[in-house]
Amino acid sequence: MLAIDANHLHKSFGPVTAVDDVSIAIPPGSIFGFLGPNGAGKTTTIRMITGVLIPDHGSVQVLGTDVLRYPLEAKLKMGVIPENGTVYSDLTALQNILLIAKFYGMDKRSREARAEEILAMLELRERRNDMVRTFSKGMRQRISIACAIVHAPPVLILDEPTTGLDVHSRRLVIETVRLMNRHGSTILLTTHNIEEANELCSVISIINRGRIVANGSPEKLKATFDTSRYIEISFEQVVERTIFTHPDINRVESWGDKWRVYSQNLDTLVKYLADLAREQDLTIISIATSSPSLEEAFVQLTGEE
Repeated sequence: MLAIDANHLHKSFGPVTAVDDVSIAIPPGSIFGFLGPNGAGKTTTIRMITGVLIPDHGSVQVLGTDVLRYPLEAKLKMGVIPENGTVYSDLTALQNILLIAKFYGMDKRSREARAEEILAMLELRERRNDMVRTFSKGMRQRISIACAIVHAPPVLILDEPTTGLDVHSRRLVIETVRLMNRHGSTILLTTHNIEEANELCSVISIINRGRIVANGSPEKLKATFDTSRYIEISFEQVVERTIFTHPDINRVESWGDKWRVYSQNLDTLVKYLADLAREQDLTIISIATSSPSLEEAFVQLTGEE
């Protein structure tokens, strides 16, 4: 059984098609990244998965429960942190968590113990009785996460959870995501932060203009663009592009005072460049290898810088 099984989702707003035949299959226990530029359809897809929006076409199941037919049962299996967070400013940190825990049907003893545990984990225990309106954006986001995980949901959905956060709050959010995953929660994460997705996610889907344009592990998506593997080398002497003649070389680019030599086989290329320098009596000032980045794959797939 899939944790999230979204099939052929379609959503239009008037003449604008926001999501066009999007399918997502997320196995239990994974951290799934959902990437795309602004306006690509990420948040609309999330809102259909969580039951906030009704799709024009398509279906969604969360751990086998149909979100459209049994919305309450499905939502009890989820913890959701929307793009702008959901906290009550005129309640304290503790009151926010206890209220949401009560909504999920937790008994008084359980919700009080769980609230204290989460406040400590998110380093907010000393501020538990302060009104949330006095909190920074990072602290408010931590309270949103606390409310989303208070019932230890088997599926946790986070829409841009670290956007605009300070370094400390971002670190706590990331560690909380990892902890929930280690404890068995399946994570669906939308983010603009390519490095964050590469660091956290085992599987990624990239959406562009309402359609899925790529699926796979971060390493698989990087490897899709084989010419982005290169060696950057600098010589003390001036050399011409024509000096690089190995058959495994895909492309050579001048990069400031360096050359970027692209190849699928970096091991062979390193050995070739060392031999070339020795044969041509060249002095190597610097040499570095680079593997393809997820950011490069994202740019190639979406045309977004």
